[in-house]
Amino acid sequence: MLASQSPARLGLLRQAGLDPEVIVSGVDEDRVHAPTPAELARALAEAKASVVAAKPEVAGALVIGCDSVLDLDGEALGKPADAEEATARWKSMRGRAGTLQTGHCVWDTASGRHVSATASTVVRFGEPTDAEIAAYVASGEPLYVAGAFTLDGRSAPFIDGIDGDHGNVIGLSLPLVRRLLAELGVGITELWVPREA
Repeated sequence: MLASQSPARLGLLRQAGLDPEVIVSGVDEDRVHAPTPAELARALAEAKASVVAAKPEVAGALVIGCDSVLDLDGEALGKPADAEEATARWKSMRGRAGTLQTGHCVWDTASGRHVSATASTVVRFGEPTDAEIAAYVASGEPLYVAGAFTLDGRSAPFIDGIDGDHGNVIGLSLPLVRRLLAELGVGITELWVPREA
């Protein structure tokens, strides 16, 4: 089970051979607080996974919850509230680097055990012009993603590079998911769905 409505996360899991069902947690992200962006990402992932894990229809399943925030100068930046905030965010990010923090929580509903961790990837932003920022914000894409950017979408030309796991920036670190599953005694290859002939 994937406790996230992110199509990017679902896509990454499917590309890795898994085929999870999606159940959106409905967690009010504004009610979750933590002292650092990394801890906030982890707390949000834990909150989402725990809500879905408690649903009767997921009994016996594994639940993966994730959430991402951009750490820029120690401030946790999620999805911008509106186009004006997205524009200001991009103007403050250009030419700088931030750290995309993605919290991951895997909950084994059969045993009641869960594990969690945060993956961090440094993102080096390019220097888009004001006109490019305006066009990007007008596309609507930055309003639906943590940090107001994507690595695999329209803002990709404005990202000069990353240091770390690219999947983490897209929404989910597959190496970290594999390690968390292993902590619960589950091999990721056990979850692979057969390839269609």
